[in-house]
Amino acid sequence: MTSPDSLPFPATPSASLAGRTMQESQYTQRTRPRRLADDAPNIVIILIDDVGPGLAETFGGEVRTPTLSRIRDGGVAYNRFHTTAMCSPTRASLLTGRNHHRIGNGQIAELANDWDGYSGEIPRSSALVAEVLRNYGYATSAFGKWHNTPALETTAAGPFDNWPTGLGFEYFYGFLAGEASQYEPHLVRNTTVVRPPKTPGEGYHLSEDLADDAIGWLHRHQALQPDKPFFMYWASGCMHGPHHVAKEWADKYAGTFDDGWDAYRERVFARAKERGWIPQDAVLTPRDPTLPAWDDIPEAERPFQRRLMEVAAGFAEHCDVQVGRIVDEIELMGQGDNTLVFYIWGDNGSSGEGQSGTVSELLAQNGIPTTVDMHIEALDELGGLDVLGSPKVENQYHAGWAWAGSTPYKGMKLLASHFGGTRNPMAVRWPARVTPDATPRSQFHHCNDIAPTIYEVVGITPPRLVGGVQQDPIDGVSLAYTLNDAAAPGRLRTQYFEIMGSRAIYHDGWIASAFGPRAPWVPGLPPGIHDWTPDQDTWELYDLDTDWSQANDLADRMPQKLAEMRELFTIEAARNSVHPVGGGLWVPVLHPELRISTPYREWSFTGDITRMPEFCAPALGNRANTVTIDLDVPEQANGVLYALGGAGGGLTCFVEDGVLCYEYNLFVVMRTKIRSDRRLPAGHTTIQIETKYVEARPAGPLAITFSVDSAPFGAGTVPVSAPLLFTANDCLDIGTCLGGPVSLDYFDKAPFAFNGRIDRVGVRYLD
Repeated sequence: MTSPDSLPFPATPSASLAGRTMQESQYTQRTRPRRLADDAPNIVIILIDDVGPGLAETFGGEVRTPTLSRIRDGGVAYNRFHTTAMCSPTRASLLTGRNHHRIGNGQIAELANDWDGYSGEIPRSSALVAEVLRNYGYATSAFGKWHNTPALETTAAGPFDNWPTGLGFEYFYGFLAGEASQYEPHLVRNTTVVRPPKTPGEGYHLSEDLADDAIGWLHRHQALQPDKPFFMYWASGCMHGPHHVAKEWADKYAGTFDDGWDAYRERVFARAKERGWIPQDAVLTPRDPTLPAWDDIPEAERPFQRRLMEVAAGFAEHCDVQVGRIVDEIELMGQGDNTLVFYIWGDNGSSGEGQSGTVSELLAQNGIPTTVDMHIEALDELGGLDVLGSPKVENQYHAGWAWAGSTPYKGMKLLASHFGGTRNPMAVRWPARVTPDATPRSQFHHCNDIAPTIYEVVGITPPRLVGGVQQDPIDGVSLAYTLNDAAAPGRLRTQYFEIMGSRAIYHDGWIASAFGPRAPWVPGLPPGIHDWTPDQDTWELYDLDTDWSQANDLADRMPQKLAEMRELFTIEAARNSVHPVGGGLWVPVLHPELRISTPYREWSFTGDITRMPEFCAPALGNRANTVTIDLDVPEQANGVLYALGGAGGGLTCFVEDGVLCYEYNLFVVMRTKIRSDRRLPAGHTTIQIETKYVEARPAGPLAITFSVDSAPFGAGTVPVSAPLLFTANDCLDIGTCLGGPVSLDYFDKAPFAFNGRIDRVGVRYLD
């Protein structure tokens, strides 16, 4: 097998000799060289979202994970594997083998900025492993959550260069954003926006759909190109919020979490030791004082908090079962023995972004203060606790459960300083080459090590040029040496971590860390955040050879060692474009006015425009604007004129029995409904909806006025608005509501398409 310096390979020349005529010519069928060994393995990467090491039953948790256990039992598992503590950064690093800031992914794609380390676009100088494998002859596919395309490039118009099919994957089915409703996701197949194959009422669930589509792709692969090995990247939307799963899955955990997160941690910690997953001398780290104990939760609130965790557990188990269906199919196809499976339990730790427990998880990102009682009251109006996990809400559990899911560590998602945010279990199975071994692999490794591992086991030298572009060095260290040797000395010597100012540096068994300016579970912005500099942070120091869980801070006793480690962090930060440290805070905290948004101020839509991602759509809910609709109104008019957002939050204008209706759904907890006092006239009509701030401040109240054919037709006030956005993945639809129903008034009639004709919808900003 050859390993070229440059990809793509040159075209194979003809083997025939052409003469003046066919009779004078010599014909020999050209043989295109095979670039791979005959026994090159199939490769499958399974990546679960927002789960910590203390959740999976496989490693001592209480969430049933039969497929994860099956992969571990048939192979090996890693208890010191690490991620970046955030979605887009981990995915970019995993798929390229480079450090996340080096490739512009120091922050999620939607909050990118102009610093090199935070640009939100993977450079062509760091080709994805899929692109390299494709050139060598692999069939490549990706399914599920992508989250590595610049937000403004996610519309049906492209450009498509930074979509999966532009970066080495021959086939993609999933969603481009950071999260999605499991019931009404905004989906893409290759470069075409598509609708889910079923409705929620027909039993649709995204995890099942992703497994179905992956199995279908495997069937086509076997039928159409069985001589090629395949590379599949299957990245679930589970357990990212919203936590969506059918009631019967959540009910399987009824009573499991009744004694709360503190007791859960104690049980999981003991079980992890019993199973040899963590050392006997590991210490269970204490709860941060800003995170409430279970005993602090009022008794009346506890059923809500328990049910949130039951839904989350059912959601996770359901996803693991779908992974099992894919593994089953690979084995039924006779491919199981020579398929290398990486099952990575988490792109970061469990997420505390639900903060105090929520019925709509983007409330926290919008910084809107609420009380738990408000959530429970909204839930009661919808039908009570059994509504959690359903299409009517976008719930996420209390941050206490995220902390419990991080057992025995201090951290969780968004904390790059402490394990729990960055330490995620991984199981690896390859029956043809890896002997099953229950001994955990404890070599320190990182998600950027997966790409070089693949290159090594396949026999590929990373190319110097790809598509004529000089390639960046690979930062990762292959972990292939550990697959059949649990005792092999670790080869990764140094690795930095940084997310939104939270940071750490690992070197030769030591780690120094700085918590950073904010705790992700604390609502609002911490005092003084706008004046924060990294020089203000207190650093901690841990000897990981004797302190598994960062429980014994040695900073005061070993100031010289700490100084050396901090200097090393500075060197690594400079080398990897981390500076300015905390650069990921630039948009969401320091300059929210610079958030990714459309550059346009005026739009003209025909009546058939749907599925326009919110990041690219007009900001109808937090900018002064007018919407002008030219339409023909039938005698019995019904249906949606436009909808932005989804069931968990959004706004919509619709007609019900001829009455013009407007609803501003502030994340389920507050719904403002404005109705005209008379019916729309039949025939050709012009409707105008004007939105203006009553007070020009974030989340300030909005004045909404209707006019029909220039005559006043209704008015009202939205008391609190959403300052950031309604959703991460839902869209603007004209003439229908194809995502989650924004209004409960048409929930049972969704998508509630307008039964007249919309000729034009004009939108214009007023500020």
